[in-house]
Amino acid sequence: MPRKVYVGVVARHEINGEIIPLSIKYEDGEEYEIDRVLDICRAASIKVGGVGLRYHCRIRGRETYIWHESGEGNKWFVEGKD
Repeated sequence: MPRKVYVGVVARHEINGEIIPLSIKYEDGEEYEIDRVLDICRAASIKVGGVGLRYHCRIRGRETYIWHESGEGNKWFVEGKD
């Protein structure tokens, strides 16, 4: 069953306010560099709940999504698998 996994993110903050994630760090301490951000849009995670800016990324040749929940908490999450 999918679950919401909060992750650490190293990001670049542009002068125009755009946030570009550079790497993510999972709860087990594993860190992955983001090869490329392919798209950014406001979207919900249907699998685990939550809404925010969805970043469509390529990490180690695989495409995945990470979300930035703005507002209270200002956290990043991914859809994790058990």
